Amino acid sequence: MPDPAILPEWHPRRLAARLPALRRRARLLAETRAFFAARGYTEVETPALVPAPGMEVHLAAFRSEFRPMLGGEAVPLWLRTSPELAIKRLLVAGCGPVFEIARVWRNGETSPRHAPEFTMLEWYRPGVSLDALMDETEAYLRAVLPPRVAAAGVETDLTLPFERLSVSEAFRRHAGGLDILATVGADGSGNTEALHAAARAAGLPPRAGENWEDLFFRLLLERVEPQLGRQRATFLTHWPAPQAALARRDPAEPRAALRFELFAAGIELANAFDELTDAAEQADRFAQDVAERQRLYGEGWPVDGDFLAALGHGMPATAGIALGFDRLAMLAAGTDTVAGTLWLGAWPYPL
Repeated sequence: MPDPAILPEWHPRRLAARLPALRRRARLLAETRAFFAARGYTEVETPALVPAPGMEVHLAAFRSEFRPMLGGEAVPLWLRTSPELAIKRLLVAGCGPVFEIARVWRNGETSPRHAPEFTMLEWYRPGVSLDALMDETEAYLRAVLPPRVAAAGVETDLTLPFERLSVSEAFRRHAGGLDILATVGADGSGNTEALHAAARAAGLPPRAGENWEDLFFRLLLERVEPQLGRQRATFLTHWPAPQAALARRDPAEPRAALRFELFAAGIELANAFDELTDAAEQADRFAQDVAERQRLYGEGWPVDGDFLAALGHGMPATAGIALGFDRLAMLAAGTDTVAGTLWLGAWPYPL
């Protein structure tokens, strides 16, 4: 009898192998909707084809095109990498606290924990702090996951209080005492020479050609992340300002941004911001992102001008989070891969 792994995804034996995890995923969806409804959130649905899929420099997107049937110029559109820019338009319009269980696309991302097409849970609540969002996120995971979760031999007890650890402290603990914020300028830019010197002093010599971002992420991935979200879940907070993305810089420490990531069972589950509401600062960051993407990859898409216009109209102070729903389903169902939580598995992507 053939191994189920070599059968096509539509074969009954392949589906039977995934069915327990898929039924758990279905319950997880229902539990998620119930959790947010009980807290006064409204579920929204925003467009998947958009003029700009997101502004993250290192994310590749799927390109499409709208061709008017009655003539006229074709309009380039992209499958979104996140619903964030669309949802923030609704926040400007006064929608209040909202969540979306969104299908998103990121071209080329394949691994046991990545798929080119996946589901992102995002929620935004105006008027709350990042600390309050951490409280709510902790409550959500406890509401929808079993008390203990595990992946690749790493187990986390979700009944324990979640750790709240700044990136600065994490580097001191796990990267030889390196002071990462000392390598960030008052303007929020990373100083490559300073980080090279600090890494050498910590016994972590830089590689030829590494800039500040390259070295920061290598140390983060090699030294810091393997220590997070193990016995208990970890919120990794207060990221260096060069990694602010769409977060506000910390008024008390401008070299850091009000951002956190969440780790459980050794897996990065979520990324959250105290959202930047300053349209001029956001425009400057977007312009830098477009230029950097063009420099690195020679392609991309323009700045989302309509989003900046909405931000200029006025978005309320908001905390928001994006959580990988397929990874959450992995933990809920105890599967080894995100493909094991998808109804047609890896099809049609050659994972």
